[in-house]
Amino acid sequence: RRDGETGLRVGDDMNPAELLTNHTYRMMLLGTVIIGFTTGAIGTFAYLRKRTLLADVVSHSSIGGVMLAFIIAASFGIDGRSNWVLILGSAAISLLAVQLVDWLPRVSVTKVDAAMAIVLALFFGGGMVLHRVILAGPYPSKGGLAEYLFGNASHLTVEDIVSSIVVAGATFLLAAIAFKELKLSCFDPEYAATLGFSSRLLSMLLNAVVVLSIVIGLKAVGLVLMVALAIAPPIAARQWTTRVGSMLLLSGLIGAVSAVIGSWLAVSIGRVPTGPMIVLVVTVFAFVSILFAPKRSILLVALARHRHRKEVTA
Repeated sequence: RRDGETGLRVGDDMNPAELLTNHTYRMMLLGTVIIGFTTGAIGTFAYLRKRTLLADVVSHSSIGGVMLAFIIAASFGIDGRSNWVLILGSAAISLLAVQLVDWLPRVSVTKVDAAMAIVLALFFGGGMVLHRVILAGPYPSKGGLAEYLFGNASHLTVEDIVSSIVVAGATFLLAAIAFKELKLSCFDPEYAATLGFSSRLLSMLLNAVVVLSIVIGLKAVGLVLMVALAIAPPIAARQWTTRVGSMLLLSGLIGAVSAVIGSWLAVSIGRVPTGPMIVLVVTVFAFVSILFAPKRSILLVALARHRHRKEVTA
């Protein structure tokens, strides 16, 4: 049988060779691999800075940027469904959201976790209100905007792939230029301040690269699920290495491999959304790494403690 949405044969009669020759699947695979590698690698900085929930703020706040960008673009006669428009809109609003998260604790007694909850609820709620405004208004091509919540990788186009590559390249370029500063701010922000680096500037820089790495996946994986791709690969990579450079590379590879496996499983099973399947695969990578990675796995640590207790008792 064939999937009515992608045109691919699914189920037991699926021919693996058809996957690589089918244009829809190639676009899906290329797009999700770019997203998985970029978000997984850049998410390492947020993980090392102990700001992984920042990815949650970005992903949920992005919906407000998507809806606002669509309204503004449609009002000026521009295609509101263009990936460029939606990426720029979601990036601008998400960056504003994370800056508010940094600003609130500085000017009030609000804690960081409370600030994240307030900002997330504000921007996500505002985005859903704007979505209802769009549905009730005379906007062209307004159908299917809710797909950006959970993604639909089978609808990726060449324009989407090109825009993802450009934004991913800009993100890696920015991270490479400021790699030493970002690494220093992750491990010792106080020492970075003594060297003359502005803590606010470094925080803005970290926020910028994290935001850019997440918003490129708004169409393929979905805004709600992008948080998993930003957190799970660094968690898994940290179990296998102690060096930042190798952790960045390994985290990106875990995200990319998860995208390949998740895309293949989604098409093989049939009528299964690609984004959630990729998230399930990357979560399995994280749990396997936590349980079985050498030197840092839960099982090896428990075994070492058991042997130590036996030696002490003896």
